[in-house]
Amino acid sequence: MTPPTVPATSPFSADPSARAALERMRRRSPQADPLALLPDVHPARIPRHIAIIMDGNGRWAAARGFPRIFGHRNGARTVREVVEACGDLGVEALTLYSFSMENWKRPREEIDALMLLCQTYLEGEREAMMRERIRFKVIGRRGGLPPEVVAKIDEVESATRGNTGPILCLAINYSGRAELVDAARALATDAASGNLELAAIDESALASRLYTADMGDLADPDLLIRTAGEMRISNFLLWQISYAELYVTQTLWPDFTRNDLYAAIRDYAGRNRRFGGLDANHAT
Repeated sequence: MTPPTVPATSPFSADPSARAALERMRRRSPQADPLALLPDVHPARIPRHIAIIMDGNGRWAAARGFPRIFGHRNGARTVREVVEACGDLGVEALTLYSFSMENWKRPREEIDALMLLCQTYLEGEREAMMRERIRFKVIGRRGGLPPEVVAKIDEVESATRGNTGPILCLAINYSGRAELVDAARALATDAASGNLELAAIDESALASRLYTADMGDLADPDLLIRTAGEMRISNFLLWQISYAELYVTQTLWPDFTRNDLYAAIRDYAGRNRRFGGLDANHAT
């Protein structure tokens, strides 16, 4: 394989680790060119997995005198832009909080419109997913979703299962607590049937029964972005974000652009992730 080229204007142009990171990224996204887009960020500092709580659609619509679904439709357009931007940056997995289990409390008219929007999005984006080799998956409980939505999810998951590019994961009818309950039930079932020793139940055993288990070493987000300024995680990926870096922006989701994504990544790249340990300057 020919080593990837690094723009001469980048301070990392002669860094072998930058080339290695680019090579890893381009195995999933051949078009990835993070140093052309973020020349001040070392490719190894680009988060491999980004999760986003897409908040502010309703407020965006209300500020313009439109119903909430208008905000959701414009939010779907932002999803398209962010998916494309992540591919260009070499981000390997993107998880979007699309519909929580708590969202069933919303007006029936809004829920119906969101379910229809989900189908429309999947129908409209399937061709692009195949072209970009994106593997699509949904996490959350299928029970309770309209049959036509489940059928469309199954169809696109099946069509993209063999793709070897980035992972696009939508959390639909999702709850972090429910995910942990489902994982605990799976552990209990395996233990009761004699297929799992109690002594073998550890973090790895539980993680292997989470909705994200098939994402391998990309299961846990490196960066969690929340739009619209709310300072909470809203029952999202409670296990997986244990060591994620959090970034909150006041920008409402329909207004979120590539430049907002770049700002979040630059902020992330400037942090020192210690995972409970000490950095090199305080090791003694």
